[in-house]
Formats: sequence, structure tokens, C-alpha cells
Amino acid sequence: MRLFPIYTWNKGIRNFEHRRNKFTKLPWAQGAILLGCVLIAMLLANLPFTRDAYHSILGTGLSLNITSPDGSVLSFPKGMTVNSFINDVLMVIFFFVVGLEIRREVDHGELSEPKKAILPVIAAFGGVCVPALIYSFINHGTAGASGWGIPTATDIAFSIGILSMLGKKVPVSLKVFLTTLAVADDLIAILVVAIFYGGKINFLLLGLAVLVIAFVVILNKLGEKRDIFYLVPAFAVWILFYYAGIHSTMSGVVMAFLIPMAPRYNRAYYYRRRTQYRRRIAEYDAIEDPHDWPNGPQRHCLRRLSHITHNCIGMTERVEHTLDPWVNFGIMPLFALANAGVTISDPSYLNIFRFSPELGSVSMGIFFGLLLGKPIGITLASWIAVKCKVGSMPSASTWKMLFAVACLGGIGFTMSIFVDTLSFSDQAPEIMAKLRDMGKIAVLLGSLSAGVLGTLLITAVDSKKVD
Repeated sequence: MRLFPIYTWNKGIRNFEHRRNKFTKLPWAQGAILLGCVLIAMLLANLPFTRDAYHSILGTGLSLNITSPDGSVLSFPKGMTVNSFINDVLMVIFFFVVGLEIRREVDHGELSEPKKAILPVIAAFGGVCVPALIYSFINHGTAGASGWGIPTATDIAFSIGILSMLGKKVPVSLKVFLTTLAVADDLIAILVVAIFYGGKINFLLLGLAVLVIAFVVILNKLGEKRDIFYLVPAFAVWILFYYAGIHSTMSGVVMAFLIPMAPRYNRAYYYRRRTQYRRRIAEYDAIEDPHDWPNGPQRHCLRRLSHITHNCIGMTERVEHTLDPWVNFGIMPLFALANAGVTISDPSYLNIFRFSPELGSVSMGIFFGLLLGKPIGITLASWIAVKCKVGSMPSASTWKMLFAVACLGGIGFTMSIFVDTLSFSDQAPEIMAKLRDMGKIAVLLGSLSAGVLGTLLITAVDSKKVD
């Protein structure tokens, strides 16, 4: 009877883990968790009894201070807080995984065949250019002009999650189209951040980073596939990028394209070694006590066989498989909690039509860039590509359905908020903070509106098709 509570407890834990694993595999799970974190962050930033604690925690210093004999203090990493740790360290891992996904698509996926990739890639460029033009037209010559990159991104998690919930209403070809477009969109966004949103560049440190990268490239060409020879240089490149003025998250993307995809051991080696170790295990079974399983020599054989099996999977696939759940259900929710919490001290932040001759209208530029610019740019670029016979229309789809799906491309969220945290650094601190807060609210409103509009249009187009 005493064991019954323990059994019930263990059974409850197993059931919880089963439900958790089942939930995390749902295509909309990540989007749901991110949305929940956004709501929590907004509450924490605006409730009177949590507002000060929320901002205080995010501003807590995490740097290691070392005092030299002459009294000077060396801080490493310089100026690191909880908020910057999430944006400059944890987001490196996010961009590293994004880089692995892009590389996989380029080598073996939808971006590997030019005929299949050309239309969504062209569409992605259209979906970047038109929102940037809309934003620049509204904010030209104002303090908010440098935020043109904010409405150019597409959030894969939310857009694909909504498509999955819509089920068979959307042709499979358009699901592939939007997925490929989002991957290409991520690559363009990475280039935008690297080129336009870095700081003042220290060319000496950048040169050292290039040397480290060149060293890794040489190792890769020589066939080196041990993890340590890529993890240590990756950390060095992150430090050099961090102090060189190039946003440190770019180091994750760079290293993702450098680590080897091929496994350390090939098929023939695996089968040969597996046969050898199985034979040795059987021999030791006859020599030693058969009830002592596994005995010492057998444990050695099993460890060696486990090591070989582990390294028969390429480093990129192993690392991505390990990091995916941490990124999707750890880093991204933390990013949302840290960056979506905007204190609405001025109700006018919610007015997307507010315009100031000095500040411009960040809200209007982002909102209409996401809601209108993304679908118009994606559809227009696709139409031009099809008419010029550069790309082909996705099978079993129409222009109405393509436009409806393109509306989901206006869900910017993660990358748009990230670009917002880098924008307006050329302004005074108080103006910069105000513009960034207005930008985050506009991203949330624009992404929500784009998601609702896309869902309604897809449902409407599908119902007409059925009739």
C-alpha cells in the first residue's frame, strides 16, 4: 500500500511527459507558446506592481568585472545585461539553427533545385522591397527613417503554424511555397542585419575573425569532423564579432555554413566495425561469467560502438536535432518575454495613424508594411516571374489563394522585433527608446492583423472553390 502513491506519482510524470512531447510536435505549438509569452510580457511591463521589477530584472548586469593592480576595471562581456544576454548570446544560437536550416535547404531541400526555388526566392525579394518602400515613403527624412528593415521579415513559426491549422484548405504546393519563401526571407533578413544594423566596425578584430573563419574552412577542406575543432572557433568568432561592431548573432550564421555536413564515419566503416565489435562481444561472453552482462571488455566494445554510431550522423544534423527544442521552446519564448514587454506610458503608441514631422510614423510604416506591403510584394513579384516564364505557378493553386497565403507572410514577429531592437541607434537614447517601443507595438498589431486577414481570405477563397 505504501508503494501506491509512488506508483501514482511516477505514472503521472510519465503521462505529463507523454502529453508534453505530443504537444511540442504539433506544428502550431511554438506559435501558441510565443503568443502566450507576448501576452505575459505585456502584462508584466504594464501592471503597476510588476512593471518596475520586470525592467529591473532585464537591466541586471551579467558582466564579469576584473580589477587590475592599477585600479582599472575590465568588464567581460562589456555592458552585458540580462536583456543583452538574451539578444546577443542566446539569439546567436537561434541564428545558428536558422543558418543550419537554410544550409540544409540549399544543399538538399527546396532551395537546392533552381526551378523549384526561383519563384519563392523572387517572391521573398518582392516581400522585402515593397514593405521597405512603404515604410521609407512614410518616414523619409524623419528620425524613424532607419527602421525600414523592421517590416521586411516573415516569422516561420507563426505563418507555418496557421497554415497547418487550416489543413486541406491550402494546396500542399503553396505550403511548400510559403515555407521556402520564409527560409529565403530569413537569409535576406540576416544580410540586412549584417550590412545595415551593425555598429562602428573595428577592422582589426574583424580581420582576426576572418582568419579564424579561414582556419575553420581549411579544417573542413582537410576533412576534419571532430566537434571540438568547430565549437572553440565558433566561440572565438562570437567574441570577435561582438567587439568588432558586427552584430554577434551573425557569427552563428557564419559558423552554421562552415561546419561539415558529411558524417565522420561512412557506411562501410560502420558495418565493418559493427561486425568486429559484435564478434568481440560474443567472444567475451564465452570467456567471462555469462551472468555478468555486460562485463568490462564488453562495456568497452559497446562504448566504442556507441561512439561510432553517434558519429555516423553528420554534425549539422546532430547539432540541429539537439538545439531545436531548446531554441523553439526555450530561447524564443525568453526572447518574447524580454522584448515584447512594452510599457505603454502614452496611449498614442497604439494609434498607428499618428504622424510627427520630426519622428515620422514608425507605427504606420511597420503596420502597413506588414499588412499590405508583404502580400502585395510577394504576389507582384510572383506574377512578374510567372509572366516572364522565370518561375512556374505552384500546382493546384490560383492567384487569389496565393495572395491569401502571401498575407501570412506579413506575420513578422520574431525577426521584426529583433530588427527593431537594433534600429534607431543614431538617435538620442530617449527618442530611440520611444521609437523602438512604438515599433514593437506596431509589429504585434501588424502581425496579428496579417494573420487574421490571411486566415479569413484563405477560408473565403476555399469556400468559393467548394461552391
